[in-house]
Amino acid sequence: MHTVTVRLDAAPRVASVGLGVHGTTGLHDVFLLPDLWQLHLYRYSAELTVAGTTHPIRPGYVSLIPPGTQVHYHYRGRSEHLYAHLRLSKTGEPRTLPLMQDAGTAVPMLSSLLLQAIAAMPNAPARATAEVWAALWRVAELSPPSAPGDGHPAVVTAIAYIEAHLAGPLTVPAIARAAGISHNHLTRLFHAETGDTVVTHIRRRRLARARHLLCESTLSIPAIAAAVGINDLQAFNKACHRELGASPRAVRAGTPPSLVNSTAAR
Repeated sequence: MHTVTVRLDAAPRVASVGLGVHGTTGLHDVFLLPDLWQLHLYRYSAELTVAGTTHPIRPGYVSLIPPGTQVHYHYRGRSEHLYAHLRLSKTGEPRTLPLMQDAGTAVPMLSSLLLQAIAAMPNAPARATAEVWAALWRVAELSPPSAPGDGHPAVVTAIAYIEAHLAGPLTVPAIARAAGISHNHLTRLFHAETGDTVVTHIRRRRLARARHLLCESTLSIPAIAAAVGINDLQAFNKACHRELGASPRAVRAGTPPSLVNSTAAR
């Protein structure tokens, strides 16, 4: 597998983002960017050759190509992709990623992030950078093809779907459909892989995110409840007491659970 090494501990410097259109004047492009990484999210089928290795391109595939790398694209007609050209940090923990990956269920999120970056770039380049950085982390966390010892791909997909949809309604049947298996099969696999039920995992992930937002942000408590998919404040208050040992206000204040009285957060 052709891999690249990236460092994502610092925000990238984004030189350009946009929608690339190729294959209209010819079916073959050869080029390189001397100083910039290329992040592409593809909407077409084609082939990409890098250092003598040919990678198939399919809709929903994503590639990350290092600076100074000559690329050969072979198109089959008009071909559109979302792209970002950027400079990455040279310090921080290295991560090794496939040069080309199937983004799978992450495609809608990646597409949304890159489209938001494109819209923000002219007037709010800092926001565009933040959107591209988020997209890069999504790419870095894509699951590679399963191998012996890896988690079951359906469970990996289900967990990724849950993470991307914590703010909205989540049901086991919908998660199972996203993972491509039946409700009952997901329930059995999920418990075998994680030791938790799907519902328990959702609850824990929602409250973990709520704790983070309570402690690290100035968002209002109602906004935090909505951000983790619990729109009823009474239900959010009970969930915080049950999972975090304190009311939302006490968690925000850093009050130890043993000192929290029984007064509910307003």
